[in-house]
Amino acid sequence: MKAIKHFITITKHRHKVIAHCKKAGILWQGLRHDLSKYSPAEFFTGAKHYLGTRSPNEAERELYGYSKAWLHHKGRNRHHFEYWTDYNQATRRVEPVKMPYNYVAEMFCDRVAASKIYNKSSYTDSHPLAYFQRSKNTRFIHPDTSNDLEELLVMLSEKGEDYTFSYLKKKVKEYKKKK
Repeated sequence: MKAIKHFITITKHRHKVIAHCKKAGILWQGLRHDLSKYSPAEFFTGAKHYLGTRSPNEAERELYGYSKAWLHHKGRNRHHFEYWTDYNQATRRVEPVKMPYNYVAEMFCDRVAASKIYNKSSYTDSHPLAYFQRSKNTRFIHPDTSNDLEELLVMLSEKGEDYTFSYLKKKVKEYKKKK
């Protein structure tokens, strides 16, 4: 039963992300979003630790001190800022790298969709921003990427979805022209 509930949850989430990505002008990314969640490495762990109110990766992390499913997921999905780290030869440390804007856009779509799925009917446009702010000071993310995401989350909270997705679509278009 947990496997079915997990499948329904990740599929509902994915479909919301696809709809949001379409509004943002990155439909192709939306169609490919989170396909790794259906792989055995992620799906079986997700089903085993299914909670319905938060990510199963959190439950796996609490149990083992890390999440194998998350390590697999973040290494394959460029819309996660955790994917964007690399070794800096000057500092000899692994450091955050600025994300390309099309992936920032997908990350925004992902966060909004996740907030809708987990908060259900109590969702408001301020939920994704509140979630972001809870761990802002401990996040290992490039400052420009953090600022880009926060700008969108604040805009969503203050001006709503229609305005924010219209703005995001324009920004994505500008980014693609520069590439």
